[in-house]
Amino acid sequence: MENTRTRVRIITMLAAAILVCAGFAYQNYRMAAQYKEALEVSYLRAMEDLTTYTENISTTLTKSIYTGTPAQLNALTAKLWKESSAAKAALSQIPSSRFNLENTYKFLAQVGEYAVSLAKKAENGQEITAEERQNLLALSEYAENLEQSLLNAQYEVRSGRMTIGAAETMAANMGTDAAPDLAEDLAEFEEGFTAYPTLIYDGPFSDHLLKKEPEWLKGTEEVTLAQAREKAAAAFNVDSGKMRNESDEEGQMPSFTFSFDNRTAAITKQGGFLSYLTDPRQPDHTSLSPEEAVAKAENYLNWLKIPDMAITYYEIAGNILTANFAYQQGDVRCYPDLIKISVAMDDGGILSFDARGFLTNHKERELPSPAITPEKAQESVSGALTVDSSQLALIPSDGEMERLCYEFHCQAEDGQQLLVYVNAETGAEEQILILSIDENGTLVI
Repeated sequence: MENTRTRVRIITMLAAAILVCAGFAYQNYRMAAQYKEALEVSYLRAMEDLTTYTENISTTLTKSIYTGTPAQLNALTAKLWKESSAAKAALSQIPSSRFNLENTYKFLAQVGEYAVSLAKKAENGQEITAEERQNLLALSEYAENLEQSLLNAQYEVRSGRMTIGAAETMAANMGTDAAPDLAEDLAEFEEGFTAYPTLIYDGPFSDHLLKKEPEWLKGTEEVTLAQAREKAAAAFNVDSGKMRNESDEEGQMPSFTFSFDNRTAAITKQGGFLSYLTDPRQPDHTSLSPEEAVAKAENYLNWLKIPDMAITYYEIAGNILTANFAYQQGDVRCYPDLIKISVAMDDGGILSFDARGFLTNHKERELPSPAITPEKAQESVSGALTVDSSQLALIPSDGEMERLCYEFHCQAEDGQQLLVYVNAETGAEEQILILSIDENGTLVI
């Protein structure tokens, strides 16, 4: 009897010990899984950052090809140096040694150094040669390829087809059929360095800061909640009783916000202007031409009694046309005064409207006359570009200042179209923007 009790105790203790060990094992497993998941998230975030920095590098390199003055090349060089340094920092967070990304790191290190060497050469009065511009073009293309490889790799991870950890483990087998797509994407980019040169929208200015006191609202009277409700209802062409006052916005542009059937409108408390509206409806087909959709946007501006707005560019996506408008003061295009309107291409309805840039920056201006002629300003445009047209434009600059410039619409030998801005007072090259044009409109970079 005693032996039976002893056996029962032993079995019970063994079972308890097994359960305790299993519990510890499961806890350790969960902790390891959580750590692995956190590591994957960290890797993916670093890859996303690297993609963004690489895209910026490619764009800045392309602009560097077409710069016409040492000062502008210096500005672009400083940006390249900053972006390449940030890209290297992001790359260091990825297990690059197992992916054999030494050439990628070398590329990121040298791209900034090469631009600096060209900037110093230009400062000394030496011309940038055709070969050096070709090197910049090659670097830009490598940056584009790296960006695409990173986007492909991110897709593999996000879709669950491959984890970064698994790809890291299998990266040594790149030549086998079992090589993971993630490692393959990055390896293909690395192999592309065999021809590496020996070195050595939104619309333009739409990201201008909106943190200052809105110019157009200064001195205007406050509106009541009831008055704002009427204006919001009119913006959607519905009865005001259907508009609900969800909340108020504060900040630099205090506004009443109203909603109706998932649609939202904001009316400024000062002046009672429509600040923005949104309608999430997704059109499933296109009935209007781009010209007809633009006309709908222009009609909406006229209904709001906002005159002298000139369309700059438009883009079509998902059966929606989004047009950018800038204020036109005489013969000067005032880019800080921007309004963006999205039009449904099935019935011409307004799906979004954003006048915050206009309300923040628009004012009565006394614009100076240009101190130099268009011909003199054009001397600052790169000889690698052909000027197709020009106009006067007011553009924002750092420190919330505005500069009167000549805007030159240019074309490179390969057909790439660009906008070059030259200061109408000093002749300094202020800005270069790249135009990406296709059947869906124009994207300004």
